[in-house]
Amino acid sequence: MTRGSGRDSLDRRAIAAAKRGEWDGIRYLYVRYADDVLGYVQTVVRDPHDAEDITQNVFAKLPTAIHKYEERKVPFAGWLMRVARNAALDLLRARRQIPVDEVHVSGTHDELLEFEQRQCIVDALARLPEEQRRVLVLRHFVGLSPPEIAEQLGKTESSVHGLHHRGRARVKAELIELEATLARS
Repeated sequence: MTRGSGRDSLDRRAIAAAKRGEWDGIRYLYVRYADDVLGYVQTVVRDPHDAEDITQNVFAKLPTAIHKYEERKVPFAGWLMRVARNAALDLLRARRQIPVDEVHVSGTHDELLEFEQRQCIVDALARLPEEQRRVLVLRHFVGLSPPEIAEQLGKTESSVHGLHHRGRARVKAELIELEATLARS
């Protein structure tokens, strides 16, 4: 038995276990393929954080999606990479859905903020990766809760929390930088 065929056998058993809903099968497939998926997705989206989020989502959805996989059509690695590619392309398509120019500050905030402050926020948001920007806009401007955002974006709630945390930290840093630039002007 060659080394590859032994691994193929382990893959087939893990796939069968995963289809039966056994977490050991999912865990094996994650350990075996997560790095490959992450590397591939990163070449598509060109952002390590987005690539991590997409990889996490691919494996989070694997317990239900794996039922669509049929060995006779394509090797599992090829099928998994196609799923990851589709998820990455979905992200790239979604980036076009919420242009920064359409971000509006609501009611009382609009009355309190002056033009320069609003422009600084828009500029800071524009510098964020698209998914972080979408989460911040949906959370702070639209008023959705993290579970609602997760459902709308097709992500896990923990992924939304991570995007929110990274996005807020990055906006804060951008606003400090923009404020320093305005002070120097």
